Amino acid sequence: MARSVGIDRMRIVEAAAGLADAHGLDRLTLADVAAALGVRLPSLYNHIAGLPGLQRELGVYGARQLFERISRSVMGKSSDSAMLALAHAYRRYVIDHPGCYAATVRAPAPDDRELQQVSRDIIEVVLAVLEPYQLDPDSAIHAVRGLRSIVHGFATLEVAGGFGMALDRDESFQRLLRAYLIGLGQVDPT
Repeated sequence: MARSVGIDRMRIVEAAAGLADAHGLDRLTLADVAAALGVRLPSLYNHIAGLPGLQRELGVYGARQLFERISRSVMGKSSDSAMLALAHAYRRYVIDHPGCYAATVRAPAPDDRELQQVSRDIIEVVLAVLEPYQLDPDSAIHAVRGLRSIVHGFATLEVAGGFGMALDRDESFQRLLRAYLIGLGQVDPT
């Protein structure tokens, strides 16, 4: 095996991301990451805090990627077109990076400032897109949770092969989003 010269935390995270996306976050092992990098397993511990630390790093990495993707998707758009663009970009991220996405699903630990911040950044993008709907603050957070649930549920079912019928999934997703948007216009906070 090659020496660990030249590896750093980011190279480890990127290698792990590729493996998690290809095989699933639940199947990711440090041994596989070390093998992919051509280093010995103990070399990884100089840069990460074991498998839990690597999974946390993947959460940050995936959340940053998701933030960048949804932020770009809404540039120059507003109202329904921005919501649709954001939802489609989110879905595409889940499909393209299922392992990294899986690492983002859990709420960050209260003392994890870095992951807390990137999670807030994502929420702020969605809240900004929701502004034209003039929701009160609590209703806006409920709407963020609703959108996340819709996209997460649909995309993770899609990635897992949960839609076996020969009906167009894109149309199903579009109809689901349209129903969500109609509901936003009729939000009653009581």
